[in-house]
Amino acid sequence: MEAEQYQVMFRREDEHWWYSGMRRVALAVLQQAVNGASNLTILDAGCGTGGTTARLGQFGTVYGVDLAWEALIPASSRGLSGRLARASVERLPFRDEVFDLVTSFEVLYHAGVPREMQALAEFRRVLRPDGLLLLRLPAHDWLRGQHDRLVHTRHRYSRREVGQKLARAGFSVQQLSWANCSLFPPAAAKRLLEGLAQRQDGSPSAAEPDLWQPPALVNRLLEQCLAVEAGALRRGVGLPFGLSVMALARRT
Repeated sequence: MEAEQYQVMFRREDEHWWYSGMRRVALAVLQQAVNGASNLTILDAGCGTGGTTARLGQFGTVYGVDLAWEALIPASSRGLSGRLARASVERLPFRDEVFDLVTSFEVLYHAGVPREMQALAEFRRVLRPDGLLLLRLPAHDWLRGQHDRLVHTRHRYSRREVGQKLARAGFSVQQLSWANCSLFPPAAAKRLLEGLAQRQDGSPSAAEPDLWQPPALVNRLLEQCLAVEAGALRRGVGLPFGLSVMALARRT
């Protein structure tokens, strides 16, 4: 990821509709899965600047790893100091079977993770028997756009592909769904237009980055769209399509 993207992430992830909305979706799935538990030992694998990592604390004690100092330094200001480590998700600095829950949000797709199956094997290794993994990844490789270039996207995934990889890594999939469904049409149109502009002039699109901060009212409305999805996923209702794939899996 370009270094300045971490600065954007840190500034935006508390209030930007995508961060707050997708965090709401993830927490809703976890609240249903852990059934009120608040004493779990949790690893956020690829914690970024720590906005979601800190909120996972409602379920227990949370640790974070990331490969980028540009992410870990601001993350340490969120009350996570002493529980953060610089490490690759392909080689986690923890003993076997020490975590009840591993989360990984928008990490395995990255060019910095060339061996995704090795990362999944590491997630399984550090999980206790019957431990849970919550994984979220960007969907549909044909939706690559300007933002993917900025964050060094290696691959975008299909739902079937995620399920197959989890099974191969020794997980039993409990829930597998699309996420960010309601905003799929405008986002898809934006990405396709970016691609068309690039093909026409031979240079990368100069479109606004995906994390542009909209006016407060628009921001609130977009977040509410994702709040509706969170409610559906909490009830186990799958979504028909989306910009992300969300998987909840159990170590077998």
